[in-house]
Amino acid sequence: MTKKTIGIIFLVTLALFAFYFCYIIAKPFLQPIITALVLAIAFHPVHIRVHKRVRNANLAALISTLLVILVIIVPTVLLGVAITRELTDTYKALSERSAEEGGWTPFIMHLLERPLAWVGKYVDLSEFNLRDALLSRLREISGFLVNFARGMVGNVTSLILNSVIAFFTLFFLFREGDHTRRRLAATIPLTHEQIEKLFADISRTITASIYGSLAVAIAQGSLTGVAFWVLGLPSPILWGVVTAIFSLIPMVGSGIVWLPAAILLILSGSYGKGIFLIIFGAAVIGTVDNIIRPYVMSGQADLPTLLLFFALFGGVQEFGIIGLFVGPIVLAISISVWKMLRDEMKIWNASLHEHKVENST
Repeated sequence: MTKKTIGIIFLVTLALFAFYFCYIIAKPFLQPIITALVLAIAFHPVHIRVHKRVRNANLAALISTLLVILVIIVPTVLLGVAITRELTDTYKALSERSAEEGGWTPFIMHLLERPLAWVGKYVDLSEFNLRDALLSRLREISGFLVNFARGMVGNVTSLILNSVIAFFTLFFLFREGDHTRRRLAATIPLTHEQIEKLFADISRTITASIYGSLAVAIAQGSLTGVAFWVLGLPSPILWGVVTAIFSLIPMVGSGIVWLPAAILLILSGSYGKGIFLIIFGAAVIGTVDNIIRPYVMSGQADLPTLLLFFALFGGVQEFGIIGLFVGPIVLAISISVWKMLRDEMKIWNASLHEHKVENST
């Protein structure tokens, strides 16, 4: 081996080690970085319009970033205030009803008398102590709420930190995105057509992921709002919007809205309405995600529906909510690279065949 070959091998090995440690350093910030990339692509048309009016790159990037912050934060704050007001009114109403019964424990015991009497017709409940079981469950719920509140404090701190990192990254993506894209294209050893196709597939997949998430949010929010309106629950439009937002969060989803509402209906004595909401929520609201998202995304991104289904769920399992974008992007890159390899193999085989023909003549 020549000295030059050994030097290349050494540089490649050193680069692999450097890239690995870069990944280790960047790993805690992957979620906000990927979030910034998604937002940069989603709001790129807006930034282009801003940059046409404001020629200064720094000022245009700052204005675009502030616009994204306003679009995300202002509706979130207003919605949070409305939710807090609704939950406060519901808690006051339940507190007043429980006070009439002598406290929460007698109130809940009174609500459970009829269901337990019906169950008692078919199951022997003579040895079942309702009061002790209820007190035990209330203590467990209280402990869970305390731990949940503590966890929320840490989650809020983490959310604030990730948001700062995401918007800081977003500013630089707006400011230097086109330049970085050109430098990356110059570094990748592919033809101009292949690079453009690869970038186009990634951009189209991210756009399709956004469309798919919005379609699911609209569907689940609309279904929840209609269900609340039919059942006579308060503020169906507000809770429909809340459901639409929570439907974007994996492992949480729409159930965080309709399930507590169903429980409240049952506790208030509306057993039929509560059971109906549970069935409708589980069978209809909760399942539209599995139908609408792959359908919308497969049409927009031209990806196989079955593979997209696994990419979505696998991405969510590994990366959380950002996996809704990571999974499809990885799938799109894999399919795009596979097609490039297939085309290159066809060209190589054709060239080999021509070479054989020339040698034979």
